[in-house]
Amino acid sequence: MKTEKHPFEPFLPEGAKMLFLGSFPPQEHRWCMSFYYPNWINDFWRIMGLIFHADKNHFCIPGEKRFDEAVIRAFCQKEGLAFYDTACEVRRLKDNAADAFLEVVKPTDVAALLRQIPECRTLVTTGQKATEVIAETFGCQVPPVSGSIRLEKVDVTFWRMPSTSRAYPLALEKKAEAYRKLFEQTK
Repeated sequence: MKTEKHPFEPFLPEGAKMLFLGSFPPQEHRWCMSFYYPNWINDFWRIMGLIFHADKNHFCIPGEKRFDEAVIRAFCQKEGLAFYDTACEVRRLKDNAADAFLEVVKPTDVAALLRQIPECRTLVTTGQKATEVIAETFGCQVPPVSGSIRLEKVDVTFWRMPSTSRAYPLALEKKAEAYRKLFEQTK
């Protein structure tokens, strides 16, 4: 069975204070942009729109089913948000993006990413698979959803957040409230 290598470079803006890690991007035919959380039906950018602009459509291009990648990149740069995923190479066990059918062939060297963004003190996983990979990588416990633990080895606080996938059974507003608390508690 063939494997897939990660299609994006890590997004590690200078001065980044928070690193978001998902599991792995969906297949390219599901993208509406070439950046993290590219699937139109993933709620990550709607959550950020609600938190930072009180508008779930802030990062959407009006009249199109696409996110505005240029606006998103500028926002992430300004807010010090870095992005990558917990897997550099995967095998899809089914022809979809579900974490349950994603086999991590090569996990990301997260410690190496963190060395590139020395001001980062917060690592955030956005789903179950990503959380499990971090727990395995650092030999730590799995924090509860919307909870955190300290990773002394890399001097960061590891937050486990609810998945932004629509498959995760939590209303958009409830997800946004959980992420809002993350930002409030990590200022």
